[in-house]
Amino acid sequence: MRTLKYAILGLLSQQPMTGYDIAKEFSTKAFANFWYATHGQIYPEMRKLVDEGLVEYDIVIQGKALEKKLYTITDAGREDFRSWLLQDEDLPQTPKDVFRLRTYFSEFYAKDDFIQLLYEHVKKHQFKRDSLLHTIRTIYPEKPAPMTREHGDYMVLDGAIIREQTYILWLYRCLADYGEDIPEEDLQFTIYTK
Repeated sequence: MRTLKYAILGLLSQQPMTGYDIAKEFSTKAFANFWYATHGQIYPEMRKLVDEGLVEYDIVIQGKALEKKLYTITDAGREDFRSWLLQDEDLPQTPKDVFRLRTYFSEFYAKDDFIQLLYEHVKKHQFKRDSLLHTIRTIYPEKPAPMTREHGDYMVLDGAIIREQTYILWLYRCLADYGEDIPEEDLQFTIYTK
């Protein structure tokens, strides 16, 4: 399954884009929370999509002489994309998490070193969660209407916030196991409030 293919087809279903615009989408906070791709992956995939007749492009002039390719999705590309959207997927393998792997071998740490590492990870995940909260509150002061592009973005951001919050909960529970005094409310899962 060429998932990158469908990510690109989805972006082009929203609007025509240049290769640069597509690459830029993969670096936005919304996209980066669940998928990423490099320029070295995107441009070869774009060539394949053109060769397969799923995408086409026009050369547009920007400024006096700069030529850019503006890509659009074809009817065949739109049909392929819609077919992919309706496919049911098996759950993917659990993503690799180096910190959890280290935690599995926590018996080899000095207790104080491991506790310090747990607190450092709490801070990192709190920072990421707070950054995501700021993003969702700034971009979407009100929850967008379902079946809109904005609602899809909102749902992904919401999921990323909950992911970070559950990771923090797990870290706090680990710290409590080591005798750290963690407030009871931090040991319970609560949905964040807007």
